[in-house]
Amino acid sequence: MAGTTTPVQIVKIVVTGPFSAGKTAFIGTVSEIDVVSTEQNITSEAEKIKATTTVALDFGRLTIDKSLVLHLYGTPGQRRFEFMWDILAEGMLGYILMVDSTKPETFREARYILDTFTDHSDSPFVVAVNKQDLENAWDVEDIRHALRLKDDIPVLPCVATEMKPVKTVLLSLLDIIRARLELD
Repeated sequence: MAGTTTPVQIVKIVVTGPFSAGKTAFIGTVSEIDVVSTEQNITSEAEKIKATTTVALDFGRLTIDKSLVLHLYGTPGQRRFEFMWDILAEGMLGYILMVDSTKPETFREARYILDTFTDHSDSPFVVAVNKQDLENAWDVEDIRHALRLKDDIPVLPCVATEMKPVKTVLLSLLDIIRARLELD
C-alpha cells in the first residue's frame, strides 16, 4: 500500500561497568547524536585517574535501519550512584558489561555489577573487554575466568574508541536479543 511507513522499533540497551571502564567512550563512538551526558568533575583524589565521571547517565542513539533504532544508556560506574542502575535497567532488552582489561583490580567490581544486574533482570548480556589495544591488556578468556562467566556468555575484545569492535559488540548483543524474542 502506497504511503505506509514501517513502524520504528526502539531497543533499549544499557552499557554498564566499573568506573573508567570506557562506557561513555563506547556510546560516543557509535552515537549518531551528541551524547547526552551527566559528566561531573571528579573531586575525590583516589578517583582522579580521569577528570570527569558519569553521575546519572549517558544517552546515545544509533539507527540500525529504517525500522530499528537503538537507545544506548550508560550507567555510572561508582557504587554511590548504584540506585541509577535499577532506574536505567527498567525496560532494557539487553546490556553490555564493559571491563577495562588493563585493570584487574576492577574485575571484582565488574562481577558485583553483573550480579546486581542479573539479580534484577533476566535480560541477555555480553561482556566487552575494553582496551585490548594496550600492551598490558588481559586476554579475553582470562577475564572470562576471572569474572566466573559461563562458556555461553559472549566475552568480546573491544576498543571503545574504535567503530568496528564497538559495532561487533552491539551486533552480538542484538543477535542474542533477536533469538530470545523469536523464542518468546
